[in-house]
Amino acid sequence: MKRQEFITLVGGAAVVWPLTGRAQRVNKTPRIGVLWPNPPATFEFMRQGLKDFGYVEGRNIDFQYQWAEGKLDHLPELAAELVRLQVDVIITLAPRATVAAQHATQTIPIVFVAMGDPLASGVVASCRDRART
Repeated sequence: MKRQEFITLVGGAAVVWPLTGRAQRVNKTPRIGVLWPNPPATFEFMRQGLKDFGYVEGRNIDFQYQWAEGKLDHLPELAAELVRLQVDVIITLAPRATVAAQHATQTIPIVFVAMGDPLASGVVASCRDRART
């Protein structure tokens, strides 16, 4: 996935997910959980993409970062931590991070990136699920 497509996807999710029925959290700053195998060299592209939609980290949106530091077997516990932190959405990079997030929650939306074929990797069970995901 190209950088611009990623920014558009995440920005769109940031705009949509607060409207999905969590009325009890209207006055609470939305929190994005980030579950990636390794920390990126920079995360500025994400911040800038959200800023383009009016979201500024520390002002009206917060991030909860969970980097596995290359230890993929740590992903399930890191995903569980994001669930305990009650983030509003989880963004994952790589199939194993996405699967870990799926096992950790059935209620928090998951936005996955860098997924060659979600159907073949087992992240979605059918093409019908892919459209919903």
